[in-house]
Amino acid sequence: MKIRWFGHSFFLVMSGNKKIVFDPFDDSVGYPLPQVEADLVVISHDHSDHNNVSVVQGHPEIIKEPGVYEKNGIKLEIFSTFHDEVGGQKRGKNNVARLEAEGIYLIHAGDLGIVPSDEELSPWKPVDILLLPVGGIFTIDAQGAQELVYKLSPRLVIPMHYRTKYTKFELNSLEPFLQGFREVKRLGSSEIEITSETLPPNLEVWVLGI
Repeated sequence: MKIRWFGHSFFLVMSGNKKIVFDPFDDSVGYPLPQVEADLVVISHDHSDHNNVSVVQGHPEIIKEPGVYEKNGIKLEIFSTFHDEVGGQKRGKNNVARLEAEGIYLIHAGDLGIVPSDEELSPWKPVDILLLPVGGIFTIDAQGAQELVYKLSPRLVIPMHYRTKYTKFELNSLEPFLQGFREVKRLGSSEIEITSETLPPNLEVWVLGI
């Protein structure tokens, strides 16, 4: 499995000959718009920094609704959550996507706005790789993100949706989140390749670059 980060919450996951894009942004975010092609595009919610399907080439299938989707050895399960701490009254709903492929369970948490209860989190498990918003303001903050990590017990966390030199709107920085973890690797690369055998045996946080 290959995972590439384009910034913000925009990821491309490649498994075999299938390409899955999560939360493509528009030019309001500040990151360069990439050239990307995919078979599936998963949208966590209909805000312009997460739903710019026009940037994705290849006539992909668009997935926006909760449910279970299976195609060619890839299984996607979409869980409905909230984009805020008041039941969606501020910012509506948020989809959390769980991808199962090549013996790896990956979760993209979208713009998760509250840490769900243990009962709500149970269907999300097991989790090997967690793509997690950590920048607060519009999502859970560093403390909430740390709490969710310890509730889900992934082996690898890749933080997203935080302030960088590119972002045009206010988000908190990455550092408060990282302070909660012992094993942090700053890779400097925007792409990783990983298998179920090469996943860290114990929790690590990997910071991707652009």
